[in-house]
Amino acid sequence: MPIKIPSSLPAYEVLSSEGVMVMDEQLAARQDIRPLQIGLLNLMPKKIQTETQFARLIGATPLQIDLTLIRMSEHQTKNTAAEHMETFYRTFDEIKDRKFDGLLITGAPIEHLDFEDVTYWDELCRIMDWTQTNVHSTFGICWGGMAMIHHLHGIKKHLLDHKLFGCFRHQNLNPSSQYLRGFSDDCVIPVSRWTEIHQDEIDTAKNLTTLLGSEDAGPCLVEDPDHRALYIFNHFEYDSDTLKQEYDRDIETGTAINIPQNYYPNDDPSQVPQNRWRSHAHLLYGNWLNEIYQTTKYNMDEIGT
Repeated sequence: MPIKIPSSLPAYEVLSSEGVMVMDEQLAARQDIRPLQIGLLNLMPKKIQTETQFARLIGATPLQIDLTLIRMSEHQTKNTAAEHMETFYRTFDEIKDRKFDGLLITGAPIEHLDFEDVTYWDELCRIMDWTQTNVHSTFGICWGGMAMIHHLHGIKKHLLDHKLFGCFRHQNLNPSSQYLRGFSDDCVIPVSRWTEIHQDEIDTAKNLTTLLGSEDAGPCLVEDPDHRALYIFNHFEYDSDTLKQEYDRDIETGTAINIPQNYYPNDDPSQVPQNRWRSHAHLLYGNWLNEIYQTTKYNMDEIGT
């Protein structure tokens, strides 16, 4: 089944050209099934790129997905056209009375700030609390995952002395997990962050399980069944050239940055990077959606009860 998004959304044409099944509202209305209601709280500055990346992953399953793009009510983006935001996004205030089968909370390039110093932190805390009554399953990504595990468990993020940047091999620590169904014993995942979460602090928290971890990059994917949540601190959703874009941007601005590890062939930035994570990315998000489909309430009013 396809993902339902407006035909005028930039991601629609991109995904259609890639063979991803998409449908507009007219076609979706003719299908006599209940689509999964998935929200994307997009905190990244490049909204169109990020919404396309996640739509690509959640649109590649046999399920019909109705995707709602969400932005903070108290924060105005400076990097995406106001017309795009007005046309395709809803503020949290506009959707807070709805129920969702799933919610994705993206990362944000504000790692150097303490959580409490983020201008929209209070509203984000309200959203994270709201997920416990209005969302069946929540998936926090990178900074979004760190924000959730901090708010719900008091686990801190720790600043690194250098940017953890590149493609790192991660071990499958829980092969029996429904979220890792079909996973290999290890996999490669893009990493791009200045902070980390410590495994020993995860171990002391109540009922958290690390599913994917790396000797070089630390814990990656954490399950939190008590809050019906997953936290991932790395970037399965990245396009093949996303790390290259970040590297080229820093080189152009004179920002000190290391060549992303294990990304370019022979670590040579003049070479074209190869995507070695796409299949596992689709597996993870497909497994997440399948688990939602198997366990969510058909009557959406019952979600969170």
